[in-house]
Amino acid sequence: MISFKRGLVLAAVAVLAFPFSSAMAETWRMAHKQTAESIEGKMFQAFADKIGEKTGGGIKVEVYPSEQLGKDDAILEQLQLGTVHLYPEGGAYLRKWVPDITFMSAPFLFQDRDHWSRFMASDLVAGWLEQIEAEAGITVIGDQTKMVRGPYRVMVTAKPVAGLEDIEGLKLRMHPNELAAAAWRHLGAEVRTLAWTDVYESIGRGIVEAVNSPIALVESMRFQEVAPNIVRHNEYPQGIAFMANARVWNGLDDETRAQILEAYDEVASEFAPMTAAIADEAIARMKETGVTYQEIDTAPIVAKMAEFYAEMDGKGELPEGFVSTVRATQVAQ
Repeated sequence: MISFKRGLVLAAVAVLAFPFSSAMAETWRMAHKQTAESIEGKMFQAFADKIGEKTGGGIKVEVYPSEQLGKDDAILEQLQLGTVHLYPEGGAYLRKWVPDITFMSAPFLFQDRDHWSRFMASDLVAGWLEQIEAEAGITVIGDQTKMVRGPYRVMVTAKPVAGLEDIEGLKLRMHPNELAAAAWRHLGAEVRTLAWTDVYESIGRGIVEAVNSPIALVESMRFQEVAPNIVRHNEYPQGIAFMANARVWNGLDDETRAQILEAYDEVASEFAPMTAAIADEAIARMKETGVTYQEIDTAPIVAKMAEFYAEMDGKGELPEGFVSTVRATQVAQ
């Protein structure tokens, strides 16, 4: 029979030998705005599952889709507090602390995804992210260009849009991003800021006539039911920034952080081609229901936006070092 004292010793040894046992598991919460059945919803759940697998159950990630824990501002506050641990979304949502970061999603500026990826790997962007961590206590884990969103952007409209001339007067839903809003106003649209989950009803009621979206999310949000015209315009390349509470992330040991980043890279590699395939399948299905899909000539839009950036540069409204970094990253070094 084991004595009480020896039993305590054996229990202590067991805890030290198996630090990530189910009894010691740490629970994280991941919030996002997509539906669970969307490609991104599945990607986020896969990452959560993979974290549990890689850490041997040491970290369990609970996923809350469809803005169950609140909209952007509320989630960012919870992320700072540490009541939410992960929030996958466009990195430009961190602009409330460093406004310059909104330029990582500058519309109709980057030549292609490779150009954008090189820009995102620049010292300029790294400095923005470091400043955000210092001021907000939020860090971005992994390489957000690997987590493909899209894989390209489209406009979903209630009425046909064949080119730049049809954007004039178009009532366009916009996320809360002043750069994007100013850009589309420059192109002639009437911009109206609405939450992502309010778009379907707002188009149905005529509050807006169109919304910009990653193509892979259109069908899961059912936008085509109220706006049966899809126009590929390649507004800007997109990735998903996995924002994390910096205190929690930096408090992990090196091995655990490496395990999570390994999970990140594996999920990113798996879902990048899957996102492209799902987009093609979704377009085919939507066409069968009468939806039109077209790829417009964006050269006139890019030319008009060049005027927009030139005006901003002339007024000193672009971030310091932005123009030189965009130019330096146009061609692979």
